[in-house]
Amino acid sequence: MKKPIIYITRKVPEDLIKPHEDKFDVRMWEKAEEPVPREVLMEETRLADGLLCMLSEKIDEELFLASPNLKVVSNLAVGYDNIDVEAAQEHQIVVTNTPDVLTETTADLGFALLMATARRVVEANDYIKNNKWKNWAPYLLAGADIHHKTIGIVGMGRIGEAVARRATGFGMSILYHNRTRKPDAERELGATYTSFDELLTEADFIVSVVPLTDETHKIFNEEAFAKMKDSAIFINISRGATVDEAALVQALQTKQIQAAGLDVFEQEPISAEHPLMKLDNVVCLPHIGSASTETRTEMIELCLDNISRVINGEVAKTPVSS
Repeated sequence: MKKPIIYITRKVPEDLIKPHEDKFDVRMWEKAEEPVPREVLMEETRLADGLLCMLSEKIDEELFLASPNLKVVSNLAVGYDNIDVEAAQEHQIVVTNTPDVLTETTADLGFALLMATARRVVEANDYIKNNKWKNWAPYLLAGADIHHKTIGIVGMGRIGEAVARRATGFGMSILYHNRTRKPDAERELGATYTSFDELLTEADFIVSVVPLTDETHKIFNEEAFAKMKDSAIFINISRGATVDEAALVQALQTKQIQAAGLDVFEQEPISAEHPLMKLDNVVCLPHIGSASTETRTEMIELCLDNISRVINGEVAKTPVSS
């Protein structure tokens, strides 16, 4: 009997695939750091029963129409704005993601980015590497304190709450804005619910953890940056398109805000010639929020488990809905 086919759009460790090889014909794009070309993706999914994809792949109506055997699309991420979920449902294709397993790791990275930006860690490292350190001075590369400041978290989901837990260890006041109030977070973390505008004006650190939707697209725009303190530091670990990057560049160049730490961008990857990369008051990372070895391994295992379950007629562990 012919085995069901699973296609993986990026090279993953062979030892993660081995447990599934008895039941499935597992195929994958053989490059770990280069996205699968669209034409290869279309050809490979034509016969596939399950698809494990990355955020870099556009999974849409065209692909579904060309993939009559496809039963499940498993996205290696929490967000799934790269997938047309409504079209998938129309074709009776299950879409899954990887919530929970990356929450703490992404929050670690978010807080690391906040700290690196506030204390000018990357700039200070480059200062020595470029042989600029000649003498000690009282305000040499002086940054901003983090302890006992006010953090404003926009998007109080799992990752937002995990960031807030870390903030409590620094004695920070926690403001948050979310579609719905989170009484548990307010009670357990001492977080205070505010309007978006109030958060922008009051917070010393503004952290974006919102999903990308029509409502959040470029929510951080010229008007939003104008409301922030001139000492404010903006951190984005959500999606690049939640930010109007031209407005952010302007706010940073004019010192309307103090600094920014970014793990995501409107167009990825960005080049070294991007205006943000020319600024000393920005720390940029290549979308590595969940990139610990342990977490990425657990994410891949969850994706494969979801695919296996659906193909075998079982309910997926972490399905998403439109």
